Amino acid sequence: MSITWILVANASAAHLYANYGPKKGLHKLKEFEHNASRGKAQDLVSDRPGRYNGHGSGHGSFIPATDPKQNEAQHFALQLAKELDHGRTANSYQRLILVASAPFIGLINSNLDSHVRILVSDSFEKDYTKASKKQLTKHLENCIYL
Repeated sequence: MSITWILVANASAAHLYANYGPKKGLHKLKEFEHNASRGKAQDLVSDRPGRYNGHGSGHGSFIPATDPKQNEAQHFALQLAKELDHGRTANSYQRLILVASAPFIGLINSNLDSHVRILVSDSFEKDYTKASKKQLTKHLENCIYL
């Protein structure tokens, strides 16, 4: 029996489902929340940008090297990638389907271990985090027998 994990995610929430075979449906394993990704960029940093004296009488401010919201999304993607790798090492699944919003799926893929990446059979650039189990089943019926 082949177990399939389905990760449905965006930058602030994720749901991990399992399918244990044909006609077995979806079973929710875990939910993940990353509230920091929902915050405003100015609330995610502790200080205002530094200032410097410009040429002449002008002043300027330094721009952070990375966007705080992008940084939080990167942390969340890493957390999810670690969860998927932990499941792989525990032999909890043999196949993986990724469903994530367009910019976030790239972050997840960049953090996946090569052994996990091999198990990815399908990948969808859609945000179905608010979809019900029934709606999700309908979207995934072409790649898995639910």
